[in-house]
Formats: sequence, structure tokens, C-alpha cells
Amino acid sequence: MTNAATHVYRGTIVHAPHLGALECAEHAYLVTEGGRIAGIFEELPGKYQNAALEDFGDSLIIPSFTDLHLHAPQYIMMGMGFDLPLLDWLNTYTFKEEARFADADFARTVYEALAAELVRRGTTRVCMFSTLHRKATLILMDALERAGITGYVGKVNMDRNSPDCLRETCEESLAETRRWIEECAGRFPHIKPILTPRFTPSCTDALMEGLGALAAEYDLPVQSHLSENDAEIEWVRELHPDCAQYWETYAKFGLWKQGTIMAHCVHSDTRERAAIRTAGVWVAHSPDSNTNLYSGVAPVRKMLNEGLHVALASDVAGGAKLSMLHAAGEAIRASKLRYYYSGKRQDEAYLTVPEAFYLATSAGQQYFGAGPGFRAGDMLHAVVLSDAAFPPSRRLTPAERLERLIYADDPDTIRAVISEGRRLR
Repeated sequence: MTNAATHVYRGTIVHAPHLGALECAEHAYLVTEGGRIAGIFEELPGKYQNAALEDFGDSLIIPSFTDLHLHAPQYIMMGMGFDLPLLDWLNTYTFKEEARFADADFARTVYEALAAELVRRGTTRVCMFSTLHRKATLILMDALERAGITGYVGKVNMDRNSPDCLRETCEESLAETRRWIEECAGRFPHIKPILTPRFTPSCTDALMEGLGALAAEYDLPVQSHLSENDAEIEWVRELHPDCAQYWETYAKFGLWKQGTIMAHCVHSDTRERAAIRTAGVWVAHSPDSNTNLYSGVAPVRKMLNEGLHVALASDVAGGAKLSMLHAAGEAIRASKLRYYYSGKRQDEAYLTVPEAFYLATSAGQQYFGAGPGFRAGDMLHAVVLSDAAFPPSRRLTPAERLERLIYADDPDTIRAVISEGRRLR
């Protein structure tokens, strides 16, 4: 990795400072100072003439991808079991595979491969579930840190409705979580802990209450699942008859707060979406997973129109690929189906390519405290994409080239990856 004091990258720069709007600069210069973005220039200012220069020719330089929700242990089972709905899939495949991460050596092998593949796919910021195994969670955090990835990792909590091989007591879960939080302190500069009750059915009230107390004590963010699947929602209703809606099962224990991430929200109605917006909760939209496990199609257009924070996620292994280019394409396709079957209602209008690109880059960046697009002053997170191997065509605009790269989803188009100003690939 390198992190020169001043560095200049030349190429065709494409970013999305606003939802639905691309800014493109062909054969321009992106300058960093100490890893931070100094600006984008059509002509290189004189004071940078002697700085280190990487010329990527006609390749696109875009912000790197963010993945706001994925399950690290499920990397080993991508593409498996999609003839089953969510709850059956969890019991038949997922829980059995996650139990294997009690073996620290196995965890290390898998997580090092996962970290390398994330970099190969151009993802540099993540919010990620581990398993309930404390040691394996630390191994995952270490692998991501060494690979140059930034973000959050959670030790999963679950003390009911799971097999014996993947369940803690409430006391064990809270004690191991506290120990893990303490072990993380000062250990990882770029990977931070996030509290992770798997979902309401896997956590007793006592565990949820204890996690809420830990969230307040350590001022930690929270991630979980919400309204993904019809059967799941009905199950939550049976477990919590005092709650009118799924989100209230988190709110009553202090887990529903600013910065909480809820994956899916496929069946979140007007009232639940209002609760999401009011609390400052983020939605991790996982279109590939929602299709694969036939959970439904989330009302993303309504969410965006109503002012919710929405960013894209792969949700591996419900999602079959780590690629956020693929996730962006799937978000567009799923939204088109929802638009069509709504009778082409404008409040269900499908996502455009610039909008999906924004959700895969700029939206998630803001969860991690950066601005949208290539904002001056932020640490540089970037991917260089080459479409030189694509079939010859007329001269395309940068926006058309980006569209083709999203729909083609070929990892070999990625020439370089930069995270926190550091060259990873």
C-alpha cells in the first residue's frame, strides 16, 4: 500500500453528488493530499505539477462501493438453497454453515479470502455480520483491517430459535459481547464494533434489553433485520403481541435509534417507514437477496420520496454475489418489476442508473461520515474501471459507459482500488 503526501490520478471521473445526477469530467485530474481529496480539475494546477501521477488513460475513476449489509460466514455458501424461502433457507443451510466458525483456523481461511474478494470487487466500506463466535469475529475484523477495508463488524447475538450448535444463553451472549467490545478498543483503526441482534425471533427479551443497555453504555450503533419476509413478520407478531409492528420490537429495548441499520424493509408500510425516517434509521436495500429468497420487492421509490436513508447491500449469501455493480443492476431490475406491477404508478417509478449508482456509492459513504461523491476534504475511496475489453461501439458518453459497466458486472474491469487514500490494488 502507498500513501504519498500528494497524489494525482488522471482519468475520466464520474461521481454522484446528488441522487439521480452524475458529474462527469473526461480526462481530468483527481488530486489528494495526505490521502484526502483536494479537488477535481480539468487542468492540473501548477502547484501539483511535480506530484506523483497515475495516469489511467480513458478508464473511469469512480467512488468505491459501500456494502451496508452482508453476512461474512455466508461467503462459503453463495448461490446455495434458493429454492427455499427465508426461514427454511436459514434452518436448512445457513445455521449449519455458520456453526463451522467455532473453528478459528477455518474462520481465518474463509475471512482472509472474503477480504481479498471484497477488494477485488471494489468494495472498501462495509457493515457486516460475523457469527456469535467472539474469536472468529475478531479474526474477521483483523482480516478486513489488514486488507485495507473500513467499516463495522458485529458479533451476532442469538439465544433462541436456532440449533444447539449455534445458540448461546442470554448470559453468555451478553458477557461475550462485552468482552468482545473491550477487546476491540484501540485494536483496529478502521474496523469498528456494531451491536448485532440477528433478528427479533433469535433474541429473547432479556437479551434485547441487555443489548440496548450495551448500546447506550458504549455508544455503539446497531444492525439487524426488519420486515424481510411474510412468514418472518407473522412470527414476530406471535412473539411480541404487544407490538403493533415489527420495528417496535427493537424500539422498546433501545435498539431503534439514529444510525441503526435495518436490512431489507421489503414489507415496511407507511407507518413503519415513518418510524424509520423519524428515528434516523438506515435501510440496507438488498434486491438480489429479496429476489433469490422470493421475499418481495422493497418500495425503494417510496422510501426515497419520503426522505429515508437508503443504501445498497449485497446481503451475501441471500445475495449471490459480492459485487455492488451487480447489486446496482439488480436494484434497477427489481424496481422496474415493482413499477410495472403497480400499474406504472409514479410513486413506484423505477430507479435510473444514476440513482442506483448513487445508492451503491454516495448513499453508503454518508453512513460512514463522508459526503456524497468525491467531496473535497474526505479521504479518497475510489475504483478505477476499464471497459476497453468490451465490444467496439460508437463513442460513448461517460454516463453510457458507466451504465454498461453496471449491467455487465465483470470484476476484470476493475483496474485499481483505493481505500482511505491507500492503493489496495
